[in-house]
Amino acid sequence: MRTATIKRKTKETDIELILNLDGTGKREIATGVGFFDHMLTAFTFHSGLDLTVSCKGDLEVDDHHTVEDIGLALGQALKEALGDKMGINRYGTSYVPMDEALVRAVIDFSGRPAFVYNVTLNREKLGTLDTQNVQEFFKSVSNEAKMNLHLEVLYGDNDHHKVEALFKALGRAVKEAAKQVSDQLPSTKGAL
Repeated sequence: MRTATIKRKTKETDIELILNLDGTGKREIATGVGFFDHMLTAFTFHSGLDLTVSCKGDLEVDDHHTVEDIGLALGQALKEALGDKMGINRYGTSYVPMDEALVRAVIDFSGRPAFVYNVTLNREKLGTLDTQNVQEFFKSVSNEAKMNLHLEVLYGDNDHHKVEALFKALGRAVKEAAKQVSDQLPSTKGAL
């Protein structure tokens, strides 16, 4: 089983995250940030993995620590669940439209973190989620999963549509990249 359980407790957050790469999209998500729960639900559904996230964060301050730390935990869980990466597809690409918005996500489980975020958002908040923290979440996932993550909004007007398409596109790209397709390591170097 390609699974991981991450427990992260700091003075700012107390997180338990359980991930199963070979799941069916089951999810139990409770972050205290409604719009973020909605986005993690979209990510989970479109990735096909199973995800449980429980977080008690210092939301009386703001949502930054909660969102960033869940990104760190999710990245760690992806890295752990992928293990030695033997036989995975490694690369994943997804284009997701949501109404007038079109988003592209491209990933490589290369073992080297690189993050490109070509996204412009106009609203300060979506629900209680500070839109600045969307970038922080994705950067944290990329860094801890040791993956290349390129996210771009090709066009769109509605920030809700753009952000939701980003989470869905990442989910679909993860599904493609984590899929086991052979018994070989997907690298000419012999290591990832």
